[in-house]
Amino acid sequence: MKNQKTLKKLSQLKIGESGVIDSFTDKEMSLKLLEMGCTPGELVTLDKIAPMGDPIAIKVSGYLLSLRKEEASTVLVSMMNKN
Repeated sequence: MKNQKTLKKLSQLKIGESGVIDSFTDKEMSLKLLEMGCTPGELVTLDKIAPMGDPIAIKVSGYLLSLRKEEASTVLVSMMNKN
């Protein structure tokens, strides 16, 4: 079977998991995220999660970016399933 693209919220990734930014669910937040290098087609990797679960740190555009889970939940990333 061919690889299928599935979308997941950035806030749902586990540490070490990567995805490619697909789209945003919040227009206002997307402008802020675009300015920080979170552009569609960009690879993102979840690097760290704070001890209480919020915020999270992601690797994007060559640097480490800290986001609140609420912000990260507005970013949809595509994951590749090998089925």
